[in-house]
Amino acid sequence: MTAVTTTEATTRRLTGEERRTQLLGVAAMLFAKRGYRSTTMDDVAEAAGVTKPLLYQHFSSKRALYLELVDALAFQMLAEFALATSTAAGPKEQVELSLRAYFRMMVDDPAAFRLLNDRDHGDDEELGRAIRRVERALVTAIDPLIDAGLERDHRLVLAGGMLGMAIGASSAWTELGDDDWSQADERARHLEADRIAQRVADLMWAGLRAVHAD
Repeated sequence: MTAVTTTEATTRRLTGEERRTQLLGVAAMLFAKRGYRSTTMDDVAEAAGVTKPLLYQHFSSKRALYLELVDALAFQMLAEFALATSTAAGPKEQVELSLRAYFRMMVDDPAAFRLLNDRDHGDDEELGRAIRRVERALVTAIDPLIDAGLERDHRLVLAGGMLGMAIGASSAWTELGDDDWSQADERARHLEADRIAQRVADLMWAGLRAVHAD
């Protein structure tokens, strides 16, 4: 998710869509850093350099803002998966390219991944369901990558396991404090992402080769 910076926003008048994008980017960073429950709309408005009434013109509540962020991230991830795997020569390359796309998104936007991994929503079941919808959509996207003559239920279980490995690896990477990669140039970031992706792909593929239909 590419945000308009606060500095840019103060040097020229933003269009409505640019302002919305800026607010989403600022909110994503705050939610990732502080968690959903500890972030207020006042915090978002202050960090974005706007008034709270202007913020509410774009988002009716903190929940609405959070849900839009989650939906935007899910849409982006699914689009990147589809694009990455469209050129794959076979199942193994599909797995490798989908992981490469996943981890490139991670190094390009660590805040978004912290947001997706946040489970501290208090008693708000709607937010928990939103995260689970994203995970189900990703599992459905991974399912076609498993070409082992398996029943659909079997494939979906394996797809869930593969997603869990990717999420666990991305969570471990972000907890190592590697946010400085976001300041590196794109080539350096993507080399790091590809290195992580290859390690996880090797582990996944070793497991998939041992899968049988029984």
